[in-house]
This record gives sequence, C-alpha cells and structure tokens, in this order.
Amino acid sequence: MNRFHPVELKHASRLLNHGPTVLITSRDDMSGRRNVMAAAWSMPVEFEPPRIAIVVDKTTWTRELIEHSGIFGIVIPGVAATNWTWAVGSVSGREEDKFNCYGIPVVNGPVLGLPLVEEKCLAWMECRLLPATAAQEKYDTLFGEVVAAAADPRVFENGRWLFDDDKLNTLHHLGAGTFVTSGRRITAG
Repeated sequence: MNRFHPVELKHASRLLNHGPTVLITSRDDMSGRRNVMAAAWSMPVEFEPPRIAIVVDKTTWTRELIEHSGIFGIVIPGVAATNWTWAVGSVSGREEDKFNCYGIPVVNGPVLGLPLVEEKCLAWMECRLLPATAAQEKYDTLFGEVVAAAADPRVFENGRWLFDDDKLNTLHHLGAGTFVTSGRRITAG
C-alpha cells in the first residue's frame, strides 16, 4: 500500500524549503528610506567567495530597493523574533518604515551600512548584488556576494550552528503564519 499522497505542484518547493526564514533588509541612499521583509527562500550557492541566492518577487518594494542600490542584508531571526518576522512579511514597506512601525532596533552594517537586526536575531550578512543574470531577469531570484557576516556565539561557533537552547533556534516558515524551530542536534556515529 502506498503511504504517500500526491502533492500539488504549487506546494512542491515546500518539501525542500524548510530552511530558516530570513529577514531581507534594504535601503535607498537617495531618500534615506529603508525596508525589511521576511523571506522563506534563501540558500548558499558558492563557498569562496561566499555567495547566496534569495527569492524576492519582482513587484516588491524590496526588490526595487535592492536593484537600485545594489546591496541587501540578510538577518536570521530567532524564536523571539517570530512576531516581527510574521509582521514584516505581511505588509509592504512602501508607505511606512517597518522598522519604526514594529519597534525593531537596527544596527548599521560595518561594510555597506545596511540596516541589520541583532536583538532577538541570531546572525546577519551584508551582501552586494551580483550582476544581473538570465535567471534574475526571468525569475524572482537574486544572487549576492557576502561581504560581512556576524553571528551570536551562543548559537554559532567554529562555523557550526549549536542549537542547544530552544529559545535560540532558527524559524522555519510552513505557510500561513505557522513556523517551526530547528530541532535538537543529533550527531552521527
């Protein structure tokens, strides 16, 4: 008897994508405006230099800011930032500054000066947008090179996530405002 049931193709990506939800930050130097949005789709694509891919819909203000400025930040929220993560992923920042609206404290990135979040979060990266590719022009995928990164040493040490404290775990979006956290650490052997 087959225990598996068909999955609608529009949900097929969710079978793979239960990696950490991220906050993508951006800014416009001309107007001084900044933005933050939640995204469930991000991934590493190169080791050296470190490069990542993020998916940001072409119609969003975040995408507009990133393509105009050529830079973006990625923040890895922790469990304590669940409400912020849901809130900034549910509304557009075109009309108001979501950092101010939700009381999210910002630190300026050391290399690009991007708005980053350390409170209630576990790590961040500053990235330079790589030149447009056919994928970027056709799809919602953007590629960036990481130029600075930092993490809370309670959860990331010697190049590895620790996840020893349930309150210091990454969030994983399952859809419709539902998240899970990373599970307990298991060592092979």
